[in-house]
Amino acid sequence: MRKKRPTVADVRANKGKYQYTMMRVENWEELAAAEAAGIDMCSVPAELLLQKQFRDVAPSIFAIPGMPLYSAPAAQDDYLRWAFQMMEAGADAVYCAASFDTVRRMADEYIPVIGHVGLVPHYCTWTGGFKAVGKTADSALAIYERCRRYEEAGAFGVEIEVVPEEMTAEISKRSSLFMVSMGGGKGGDCQYLFACDVLGTNTGHMPRHSKQYANLAKEFDRIQEMRIAAFKEWVGEVHSGAWPVGSNVIHTSKAEVDKFLKLLPEG
Repeated sequence: MRKKRPTVADVRANKGKYQYTMMRVENWEELAAAEAAGIDMCSVPAELLLQKQFRDVAPSIFAIPGMPLYSAPAAQDDYLRWAFQMMEAGADAVYCAASFDTVRRMADEYIPVIGHVGLVPHYCTWTGGFKAVGKTADSALAIYERCRRYEEAGAFGVEIEVVPEEMTAEISKRSSLFMVSMGGGKGGDCQYLFACDVLGTNTGHMPRHSKQYANLAKEFDRIQEMRIAAFKEWVGEVHSGAWPVGSNVIHTSKAEVDKFLKLLPEG
């Protein structure tokens, strides 16, 4: 039996009672696999969500598109216009790492917004680069204060990234926000990974908080070798005269050929 797509009210009611699962997907195959596997939520590219078949492929997934921060216009109205477009297309919430004022502008229109605390790639120069955040009491308090500001701005949740599990748990206890944990341990309300890491299609750096469950890169290499071998075999048959023959071609009668030759101009 197909599960029911959760609402924001459902997610809020389940805080502290249920660990949601979230996957970042990039294409239709990954989205369909997430649906079939029973994953609760997906971070999705906006262009995927805007296609009419999105809900046919993923009827039960809580969909969260995001606008890349530095490719986004700076005006709050542009963010709002984009968020309305996403909600109309079938989004359940939107990810936004822009200012609290921008978050507030969208929340005032009842758009569920998920912010970002801890290691925020766009702002990580302020916290020392791509490394864990919140390992000290003072830095954890700064994360807690950002969560408070997100609450005040009307956000629905935050992604809490690469923060010690103990700190995540204590912050979550004291916050009404839906805590999406990426490297934040079990103290949040949702576990979040990228499909490229889970599937082994990421051939670069593997984040410490990720885990590879398949090695599709190796499988894709094997499939590519099969493609090349098949192409080479066909080229060889063309050059040897073995292709096309038999069922690969059609024939007509000698009488029709002779008639055709008579119709052609003499050459």
